Amino acid sequence: MSHVMNTYVRLPLAFTHGQGCHVFDEQGRRYLDALAGIAVNTLGHNHPRLVRALSEQAGRLIHTSNIYRIREQELLADKLAALSHMDEVFFCNSGCEANEAAIKLARLYGHQKDIENPVIIVMEKAFHGRTMATLSATGNRKVQAGFEPLVSGFVRVPFDDLPAVEQVAANNPNVVAVLFEPIQGEGGVNIAHQDYIRALRRVCDDKGWLFMVDEVQCGIGRTGEWFAHQHAGIKPDVMTLAKGLGSGVPIGACIAAGKAVGVFQPGKHGSTFGGNPFACMAALTTLDVIIADGLMDRAARLGATMRAGFQEKLDGVAGVVDIRGDGLMIGIELDRPCGDLVNLALDENLLINVTAEKVIRLLPPLVLSDAEAAQIVDTLAPLVKRFLGA
Repeated sequence: MSHVMNTYVRLPLAFTHGQGCHVFDEQGRRYLDALAGIAVNTLGHNHPRLVRALSEQAGRLIHTSNIYRIREQELLADKLAALSHMDEVFFCNSGCEANEAAIKLARLYGHQKDIENPVIIVMEKAFHGRTMATLSATGNRKVQAGFEPLVSGFVRVPFDDLPAVEQVAANNPNVVAVLFEPIQGEGGVNIAHQDYIRALRRVCDDKGWLFMVDEVQCGIGRTGEWFAHQHAGIKPDVMTLAKGLGSGVPIGACIAAGKAVGVFQPGKHGSTFGGNPFACMAALTTLDVIIADGLMDRAARLGATMRAGFQEKLDGVAGVVDIRGDGLMIGIELDRPCGDLVNLALDENLLINVTAEKVIRLLPPLVLSDAEAAQIVDTLAPLVKRFLGA
């Protein structure tokens, strides 16, 4: 019996090592990884440049604390600022910590504007984390149940619905920010229209609100741009990152621009481990490899090819509601709960995930090859048909 706390319904297998887009279990069985640790393993497994960089960094310096300057942190902040065209970066260890920082920043911004009870607009079906504040911002009652009272200061609206935001704007003078995901990963790979994102930016500008985007799952090149909001040609005031930023080494970031710059001052926020040399080297190497190997263009091309492949193979199949995605972030929505497909795929040596009960979610590493992309489609499409009785 394991002494690990029972907080997950775990599948009955453990992996011992990986190579590229494959992992191997304790019996030596090989699996094609179409999940990448839930959009974390950007460079797959055992990437030679990442292994070398981390080995060398571990031999030099792992941690010092933010009492001192950290050169690797400064280099990473400069790189993220250049890629995002934003200005300030706070480093932490996870997506929920990055979103917690964004929520605190928005509240402090509101208080600096003499708003006593600042309110943040959030979206239905959103997922921002499991701390008390990010849990309260999340639009999923199953995740929230049992943890009441939730943190106040959030107003929820339907996703991708501008009139709903405008109605709140007209009736609530305490709003200070909007927090949303350009693509809702946990919510079912729901994609915001580009016109909606641009209009939301305009509303925030008109009202003096912070425009805050959660790119924890959809950022770091996964959609064919560095950050998903860049497809809409806008720049947020606050952006949060984690997951794929460190290719498996825990690191998160809360990035500020415009009205959000300078809101945090010394003593207002912090992190013991955040931005340590080891984690920052993982992120620096990840970004360098994405650039050197053209992985964003590959994500855009392979994602389009895979979606087209699924459309062709599942065309007209009763029970398939939608096939959607952007780059290597793909969702196949069915008309019924389909969690059983995870085990069916395991039997075919394929790692997938089901989210929002009815959506097959694919988040493969960005180093995915053409042949591996085709293998995912060729393996999964017949499983979906079989599951649906087609």
